[in-house]
Amino acid sequence: MRLEINNVTKEYGNGVRALDDVTCSIGTGMFGLLGPNGAGKSTLMRTLATLQEVDSGSITLGDVNILKDKDRVRQLLGYLPQEFGVYPRTSATDLLHHLAILKGHANAKQRAEMVDYLLNKVNLFDQRKKAVSSYSGGMRQRFGIAQCLIGSPKLVIVDEPTAGLDPGERNRFYNILSEIGEQVVVILSTHIVQDVRELCTHMAVMDKGRVLYSGTTDDALNMVRGKIYERRVERADLAMFEEHYRVISHKLVGGKPLLHVYSDDVPAEGFTSADETLEDVYFAKLNSLI
Repeated sequence: MRLEINNVTKEYGNGVRALDDVTCSIGTGMFGLLGPNGAGKSTLMRTLATLQEVDSGSITLGDVNILKDKDRVRQLLGYLPQEFGVYPRTSATDLLHHLAILKGHANAKQRAEMVDYLLNKVNLFDQRKKAVSSYSGGMRQRFGIAQCLIGSPKLVIVDEPTAGLDPGERNRFYNILSEIGEQVVVILSTHIVQDVRELCTHMAVMDKGRVLYSGTTDDALNMVRGKIYERRVERADLAMFEEHYRVISHKLVGGKPLLHVYSDDVPAEGFTSADETLEDVYFAKLNSLI
């Protein structure tokens, strides 16, 4: 089953074009959607989740028209938004039962089996009787994945799922998502490049409502392979280097800026070749260097 997004445009009343002729083809597996805040990622995710209308374009999941057949889409969809609320003092088991009933799972025995299965899958079974509101951030995100999977969805959307998680919880979350992605279409919307690097074989980069790149992570890396150079510089010299070289990004290492520069050849004395990363691709695309 493929998700086909074709020429989708959405402009808000204030004149901001949140989606600008967005086209993307997404198959089964993990798909990373990268972009800074304001890129249009959340607008696209809300549209796929049937929570928002667009001005033009088409979106299909297999033979289902996402923009017109919304009731059918909701039967096939699992959605973990950037922020989601929970009922205070309601246990994980009770809340999943409630959500499953809302999704039409009326058979109590089958529903109980499904709830236990999902809680085991996200490693929360031992904490099933605790109130979800008392969970840590990572536990709450794992619960969010459990509610996403009610009814065996064909499309799973997760919006900025690892923001605020510690490294241990992030790795647990990665493992859960990668397992899910073996059978269904999973879209991971994030501004954290590491999320995409760890999980996805296909990706897109968005900025200002437009898709700047869509393809495999390997093809993305090939775009900059052998053309990334790095150099540590003094803070006072940073502006000069940015003026004279195609600087992709810079970060502090040992208190000094470490520049990554895009160049066909060694830019100057003091630069050394660096291994290319998805972060290089991401920032090079955002800065219109490739």
